[in-house]
Amino acid sequence: MGTLSGATAPKKSRGRKTKESIKTFVLDTNVLLHDPHSIFKFQEHHLAIPVEVLEELDAIKSEQSTERGRNARRVHRILQELLPDSHSLLEGVRLSTGGTLSVIINRYFEENNLSSPAMQRLMAVLHDPKKKDNRIIACALFVQEQSDPPTILVTKDVNVQLKARAVGLESEDYLNDKVPEQTDEEDGYREVPVSIYELQRFCSEGNLDVGETMEGQPDLVLNEYVLLRSDEDKTMPARYVGSGTVRRLRIPDSVKAPGGIPIRARNLEQQFFMDALLDDSISLITCFGKAGTGKTLISTVCAISQVLSEYGQYDGVSISRPVIALGKDIGFLPGTLEEKMKPWLQPYHDALEVLMPSKPPQDPQFATKKVAKKKVRKLHETNAADANSTGSVGPTKPYERLINSGLVEIEALCFIRGRSIARRFFILDEAQQLTPHEVKTVITRISEGSKIVLIGDPAQIDNPYVDSRSNGLVYCHNRMKGHTVSAHVKLSKGERSELAELAADLL
Repeated sequence: MGTLSGATAPKKSRGRKTKESIKTFVLDTNVLLHDPHSIFKFQEHHLAIPVEVLEELDAIKSEQSTERGRNARRVHRILQELLPDSHSLLEGVRLSTGGTLSVIINRYFEENNLSSPAMQRLMAVLHDPKKKDNRIIACALFVQEQSDPPTILVTKDVNVQLKARAVGLESEDYLNDKVPEQTDEEDGYREVPVSIYELQRFCSEGNLDVGETMEGQPDLVLNEYVLLRSDEDKTMPARYVGSGTVRRLRIPDSVKAPGGIPIRARNLEQQFFMDALLDDSISLITCFGKAGTGKTLISTVCAISQVLSEYGQYDGVSISRPVIALGKDIGFLPGTLEEKMKPWLQPYHDALEVLMPSKPPQDPQFATKKVAKKKVRKLHETNAADANSTGSVGPTKPYERLINSGLVEIEALCFIRGRSIARRFFILDEAQQLTPHEVKTVITRISEGSKIVLIGDPAQIDNPYVDSRSNGLVYCHNRMKGHTVSAHVKLSKGERSELAELAADLL
């Protein structure tokens, strides 16, 4: 592909482009649904939208409660502003980026003229011209024959890309919001060499200047976690806080929910994660991790412990995840919102059951805290009220008291637009299934005094419109790193069981 791909992020031109360097990009429906403003991100190149794309957008715009429906309506509004009358649809209009935009009708299909070389190639490979994907490819071939080369079909559908290339049409993905490829070394933590005396001073004082040590190496990012290592192979974890200084982690020996079991960090990366979760100055955390690395358990216990602590600044925990099924969907789920979301959030019910078992150990220290005693009393009152109203016999599970009292809330992402979430510890699971725009919608709901944690595994994606480099989780990490309020942790060591770790690595 050419070096000036319209699917890449726009860059400032050093000079006026020559006519030979101008390309024509044909946009598929999924590109506009993925990013309605993609029209303005192709620099000075020409854009063509097949009329079949408008038909697909028209069918999708009636979806009232979905992001696809909102994006389809947004695209229609943009096109209405850019193309105010029908006369400009085919001739095209000049965009502010310097390029042009036009709506294309495949004249060969309209006039039933399939004798052109492009249409013959199409019919030889794709035998059904009534399929929308095939008609969009045919429209791109029509543009290729009628305009100066090169013509490129931009689509996020891999199958359409392959079919387009099979008929001699260049095709590529929309790359504007894709992050650069990273190696495991770039995505993990770094080691900083120090002397044994510097390591001892760091242990006693809690901070250390490593500016001279890191000379000649890539700069540390604010809130980046590192491992200090001496020549004697002594190590100490730390977090970079800016101005060449690293700070010792501030984590307790263990963290626990009231009346629950203590949870300790089992490896270095979990120590990093726990430090970020317990730091009030960090409002946004992105965490990558494969299955069994402790993402759910550690984030849940740190959230609940802060909500129910004497000095906790959060009023409750909010938990959500995108509703994207693995395999065939089983259909609509009955019941209330909590009952509908329970199957999707069952991992958190499992984590709460581990953290707060039905027969928890006694915790005398917890009973001496006045604020915590009030919250626990509220849980027991809620439990008694539920028992009286339902006529049930026997206590409910401890974590059910948290949900019934409102200290733990189940959020549905489809209803989050327009909300303002204040003083809540928000956990967004499976964030790799979301688009960058959807993640932006969620994060912009977070008010002052709240914290949001995005966790997921970029290698496990079921959403057909995103991949390991364009999903909302990695996009958010890439754009937010280096800011005071954000931190990132990657968990790579499985702690669930030896079998789970082996399966995650080999299967």
